Amino acid sequence: MPRFKTTGEAINIVTNREQVRNFGIIAHVDHGKTTTSDSLLAAAGMLSPSVAGEALAMDYMELEQKRQMTIKAANVTLYYEYEGKPYVFNMIDTPGHIDFTGKVTRSLRAIDGAVVVVDAVEGVMTQTETVLRQALDERVRPVLYINKIDRLVKELRLTPDKMQAWLSNIIAEVNQLITIYAEPEFRDKFKVNIADDSVAFGSSKDKWGFTLSMAKRVNGGFKDIYDAYTGGNIADMSSKFPLHEAVLSMVVKHHPPPHVAQRYRIPKIWKGDQNSEIYKAIINCDENGPVVMMVTTVVVDPQAGIVAVGRLFSGTIRDGDMLYLINSKRQERVQSVNMFMGPFREMVGSLPAGNIPALLGLEHAMAGETLSAIKDTYPFEGIKYVSEPVVTIAVEPKNPRDLPKLVEALQNMHIEDPNLVVRINEETGETLMSGMGVLHLEIATTMIKDQGLDIVTSQPLINYRETITGAAGPVMSKSPNRHNKVFIRVEPLQKDVVDLILSGQINDNMDKKQIGKILREHGWDADEAKSVITVDERGNLFIDQTKGVQFLQESIDSLRAGFVDAMINGPLSYEFVRGLKVVLHHFVPHEDPAHRTYAQLMPAARRAVLGAMLLANPTLLEPVLAVEVKGTSDIIGPVASIFSSKRGKLIDMQQKEIFAIMQGEIPASETFDLAEIIRGATAGKAVWNTSFKNWSPVPSSLLQPLINSIRKRKGLPEGVPRPEEFIDQD
Repeated sequence: MPRFKTTGEAINIVTNREQVRNFGIIAHVDHGKTTTSDSLLAAAGMLSPSVAGEALAMDYMELEQKRQMTIKAANVTLYYEYEGKPYVFNMIDTPGHIDFTGKVTRSLRAIDGAVVVVDAVEGVMTQTETVLRQALDERVRPVLYINKIDRLVKELRLTPDKMQAWLSNIIAEVNQLITIYAEPEFRDKFKVNIADDSVAFGSSKDKWGFTLSMAKRVNGGFKDIYDAYTGGNIADMSSKFPLHEAVLSMVVKHHPPPHVAQRYRIPKIWKGDQNSEIYKAIINCDENGPVVMMVTTVVVDPQAGIVAVGRLFSGTIRDGDMLYLINSKRQERVQSVNMFMGPFREMVGSLPAGNIPALLGLEHAMAGETLSAIKDTYPFEGIKYVSEPVVTIAVEPKNPRDLPKLVEALQNMHIEDPNLVVRINEETGETLMSGMGVLHLEIATTMIKDQGLDIVTSQPLINYRETITGAAGPVMSKSPNRHNKVFIRVEPLQKDVVDLILSGQINDNMDKKQIGKILREHGWDADEAKSVITVDERGNLFIDQTKGVQFLQESIDSLRAGFVDAMINGPLSYEFVRGLKVVLHHFVPHEDPAHRTYAQLMPAARRAVLGAMLLANPTLLEPVLAVEVKGTSDIIGPVASIFSSKRGKLIDMQQKEIFAIMQGEIPASETFDLAEIIRGATAGKAVWNTSFKNWSPVPSSLLQPLINSIRKRKGLPEGVPRPEEFIDQD
């Protein structure tokens, strides 16, 4: 094992791209990612070998150590010599719980390869599939590490032959997912198999692991594992099969260096001009090209301020560089270039393309931001999240004088985690925090309390969406001074276009011609496709279909503001609107600009949209969660009855040896007490998890009582307003 290497020695290697690897460790919750990371840190001399597997060093937050779970993605740069050649590994340990999946999504943009960790007994689970699908979508190459092999002997009591058959099924399942989710050109290339050492087996807790080549070298195999756990010496396994060698050898052999990976990854994640000099620099990972970087993680350091971490795709970044924040449309200076070493930052002065720098000084950087030395650089594709915030709580300080501190803490948390959405309800004055699930919000509130703030929180509330099921309009609404008329019609937006908006493939920063081209490819009429005024990120479009209207260009921003306000506060219960196409059918402005100000046009547009929605059979959408329950066969009956009692349904059931795996779906509003009910019904024998699946219309029998309860909670007038309250007649 090499002695500890300083940052300086690592810096000498990062300039040689062939010896750099950017990889992440991804898996389902509790399958052993952070325990595996410990062995890699020990191999690089950054952790004592005696505590590897127990220290959980990458879970450096006190909250993570207490809960024994990874909450954020942690970066570290490892120096390690493999077969006599030095390598630098930029590694990211990611969370496994579905509530923190946004952090996995962002991390994948920075890496080129992923070590997929799978529990040998539990096998491929929901979040394994989710993170693998995300990785393949980013063209990140997977290798497979099957962990907790000891459980096959100690718990399932499998013989060496049966162990091999069991593990073959897991490998086949992973390859099946690659067949489903990988693009055709990468399908076969990205598949894993034992023969080429892209699969490793081991036990991270006991610090051993091997690939086929390692097993052949010492003439060992599954019989050694069986003997070790049925009476042999387990400590011998870690000296015979060092886990770090198994994992890092897979990374060296199968994960590409940055300049190789960028040739096939860039066309997927950067849609700028392929004939430009910037494109050539990015695709070749040219350290002499212009600086182009994408921020994937932002950390708020109490002393240093904003730390922007991300992948440098082109150029060499140095202390003092002036960079353009393309999405924020501003310019800022890099104060210091650093590398992250777990909880610590090392100042390095400069880093070349292909690495993952941590930059100080960019006070307005956010996750997803494109940084460039050239002002008009085309931004990187938006990061596509697989889930949306579906649970909300109200937060307020016990002591009113702590309100400014609370607002600052919430703003910093949103900067670090864009999936944690914070907004103030102007009607009630409540500070609302929305997250991916109850655990996400529980962790956020604990982190606020750890900053010395005494807070009071409401019971978790489910987020709903408003939409329409029919079409309506054109309807007309007049401005408050009665001098301007706005004519609006609405119709449901097709699902594939909603998905394009939510995944960032259509967004407001894009050129309108490019948006028109994408919409035509999805069956839109050419005239309508080229007339998009604005794209609302919640999944709505505002279209201009007026003909020869005077003063439209100078009025359009005010009309757009009315549309956006209606999308934030729908007519039924002031929830976000989703899946709506709003068409500006006609506009009759007053000739005098003094009579067509923002204060006149914005309310007119808003009222016309809301009135049209109320005529188009509006309804609420509720979030539905996919639920996977795994346990012994005797849990099948109790779990099936839980699904039916919770307005859910059982979709699939598989039997694997002594295990039953049940997959179903349950509305999120029915899951607050799910943990207690499943635990009670199965006597604690079941392992289960949930993940966001889709939005589904609320059953008609529950719709009106639900709307009434939401309106009452928000302090809105009782009963849904009538369309006539928004629409004017000539």
